[in-house]
Amino acid sequence: MEVKALEFFIACVTAAGFGIAIAAFGCGLGQGIGLKSAVEGIARNPESSGKVTVTMLIGLALIESLCIYALVVALILIYAHPQASAIAKLFGA
Repeated sequence: MEVKALEFFIACVTAAGFGIAIAAFGCGLGQGIGLKSAVEGIARNPESSGKVTVTMLIGLALIESLCIYALVVALILIYAHPQASAIAKLFGA
């Protein structure tokens, strides 16, 4: 039982790591593209900088929240899995 619990924990940690990596990569691309487009829009029409900046900041916040959701799921995978007591016994806690 303890060996299977350890294997499950290793799988959860690996999945959490890959999930955060993919989320950070996707959010980074999305934020970069959004920022690039906002700067190009402001460069073409400087009078609209206020509206574009506000809209860009709201969009960047929403994109960043997706990465935070992935972090929450990863932390749940690591710390709240159903075999936590078996892992604690295995490590002597």
